[in-house]
Amino acid sequence: MKNKNYYAILMAGGVGSRFWPVSTQDFPKQFHDMLGTGHTLIQKTFNRLAQLIPEENIFILTNERYNDLVMEQLPSVTKRQVVLEPAMRNTAPCILYASLKIQKENENAVMIVAPSDHWIEDEQAFSDNVKQSFNFCSENDTLMTLGITPTFPNTGYGYIEFDAVSSQGIAHVSQFREKPDYETAKSFISQGNFLWNAGIFMWSAKSVIAAFKNNQPELFELFENGYNVYNTEFEDDFIRDNYAKAENISVDYAIMEKSKNVYVIPATFDWNDLGTWGSLYDKLDKDENNNAIVNSKVLLEDASGNMIRSKANKIVVVDGLKDYIIVDKDEVLVIFPKAKEQDIKKVLQNVKANFGEEYG
Repeated sequence: MKNKNYYAILMAGGVGSRFWPVSTQDFPKQFHDMLGTGHTLIQKTFNRLAQLIPEENIFILTNERYNDLVMEQLPSVTKRQVVLEPAMRNTAPCILYASLKIQKENENAVMIVAPSDHWIEDEQAFSDNVKQSFNFCSENDTLMTLGITPTFPNTGYGYIEFDAVSSQGIAHVSQFREKPDYETAKSFISQGNFLWNAGIFMWSAKSVIAAFKNNQPELFELFENGYNVYNTEFEDDFIRDNYAKAENISVDYAIMEKSKNVYVIPATFDWNDLGTWGSLYDKLDKDENNNAIVNSKVLLEDASGNMIRSKANKIVVVDGLKDYIIVDKDEVLVIFPKAKEQDIKKVLQNVKANFGEEYG
């Protein structure tokens, strides 16, 4: 039997613009089968959480415009489980709102907040880490996060600096550190008490709401005012009238970096945030010349280290390209050096400026 006090908030409101042209505002990456497995990223994440958490206790936080995509891809989910943001306001407002709804339904709830678009290999290890965190959060007033042991000096992630580790493998967080430059990242790794921040959080409803009350009193008051109507027919009206008044702030800035009761478990599973075409390339099987291919039928000559994706069974012929991203989607073809993958956001802005918003 799954524990009825276990809940999840699945974050599915982002656009994933570094995966353009596949990921667009109308159809973001979490709703695509990025890995060619037959399941979209949100389906894989939902199924992973459902191994530990009752399915009806998994709430999906997303923008209003993605409601139909959620219902189509997660057919077992009911309207009650889809929490819609009427405006883009970063992660703190929607997490507070969902936490208040969950607390009103079950004051003993403990929950995980997880992105919908990450890749996790060992799902049993993930469940074990989450269960350990839930046990700790049930017994202590704590905010917890899962940190990833760094494998190289990555400058694309924030880092978590921690103090001494307890016998249970749980460490107190001393501070969160912004995305570093390369030399700083190297020094973090050599010190040995730094983890990558994966944006996965666990806490009790009581603890997270108290943290908002203490650190973000205005934001707390805005959403607390609707407490009486949450989980009733009047909730939608309240949210429509008030949500856009919320400050645009991340949960990291809002409560995690300001709280003293933050703890971390170093994750025991392989993790990838699938943030860029390069990170997707890293996770895919390669041919003998290290080309990663999704959907395409390929004829390759003098081609190596490329990330190639098209519609199913499209024939792609490549000669003389090394370490490129080659993505064909409808009216857009992108042929772009893998080393410049972080610039795809800028390219997208240029395409929209020159050819129209409908291409983003």
